Amino acid sequence: MNKTLITLSGPTASNKTSIAIRIAKVLGIEIFSCDSRQFYEEMTIGTAVPTAAERKEVPHHFVQHKSIHTPYSVGQFESDAIDKLSDYFKHNDIAILVGGSGLYMHSVVHGIDQFPTVPEEIRLSLGKRLQTNGLEDLQKELQTLDPKYFIKVDIKNPSRVLRALGVCLAAGKPYSSYLNKKKPPRPFVVHPLSVDIPKAQIYDRINNRVDQMISAGLLLEAERLYPHRELNALQTVGYKELFDFFDENIDMNQAIAQIKQNTRNYAKRQMTWIQRKEPDAQKISYTCSDEKLMSVLPN
Repeated sequence: MNKTLITLSGPTASNKTSIAIRIAKVLGIEIFSCDSRQFYEEMTIGTAVPTAAERKEVPHHFVQHKSIHTPYSVGQFESDAIDKLSDYFKHNDIAILVGGSGLYMHSVVHGIDQFPTVPEEIRLSLGKRLQTNGLEDLQKELQTLDPKYFIKVDIKNPSRVLRALGVCLAAGKPYSSYLNKKKPPRPFVVHPLSVDIPKAQIYDRINNRVDQMISAGLLLEAERLYPHRELNALQTVGYKELFDFFDENIDMNQAIAQIKQNTRNYAKRQMTWIQRKEPDAQKISYTCSDEKLMSVLPN
């Protein structure tokens, strides 16, 4: 029997976790996460990781399995995920891969291009520049070093800019020169699904989720992480805005408003990625019934 990897993509706060758990319970399978924000054990509230109860219901892989102090690239994730899936498929026929990090899902499904290792001193230097000079400074250098990639990348995503610029500086070659190399075949067939949710609904859910995160203690979580704010893992929405608050650049109300706005912008970019990169994914409503859910699953 062919091994099947169900992929479930969707923007943040679109009910992916709940739907993935429902699918896993129906099929008796395990969940493999590709949400890069949920890899780190020190980050819980701001990344909306599956709860302990949810992880008890269904085994989850690649959730809080790394420390923010351990650099972890998409290439490393691809290798780890393929190794774990290969072991899993020795005794199982179906798995589900779920998450909103499109590049990480793409790495498992299609493979990614291989890049040279970026030395830690370059990563730290770029992180400090981001903190001190802002993203625009790094954007300008990337435009100079790799104009071809600059016009394609999401330049508002600090992680993408940092990654590309790090490769440029470490290798002395454009990041784009490493793209589109031949990839090895995958030992599974892919059954792609994506969560369909109206923009108005996703924006309301994001606003409510941020309020719930603040009530659940996001401020204290960010305060504990503040001494490490230069780390790449923390250059993400929900934390960087609170770091600005701690630096007294903005007040608390502004920080919360910015978290909501930046998360909405992040969701918009996720939806654009899915439309461009996953045109064949079968759409399922974020409120789909059990009957509808069963109809889209592999036989």
